[in-house]
Amino acid sequence: MKTTLNLNDDLLTRAKAHAARHRTTLTRLIEEGLQTRLREAEQPGKAPAERPVHHGKGGLAPGLTGLSNKDLLSAADDDA
Repeated sequence: MKTTLNLNDDLLTRAKAHAARHRTTLTRLIEEGLQTRLREAEQPGKAPAERPVHHGKGGLAPGLTGLSNKDLLSAADDDA
């Protein structure tokens, strides 16, 4: 079915660029967005899907503060 939409110019520009990057059509992008919102609306009280969070150990190697790109690049070269 054809219909006419009045969309914010910036939103439309971003949507067209997104569709092109993902090799899909603007129509398909809009359909997917509507399907997602309607599916969420049909499940009241359901919390949004949680994003995975890494709780492991890590961080900078001893002696690095992360304040110097030169030091970080040098440390990365040392690991190679």
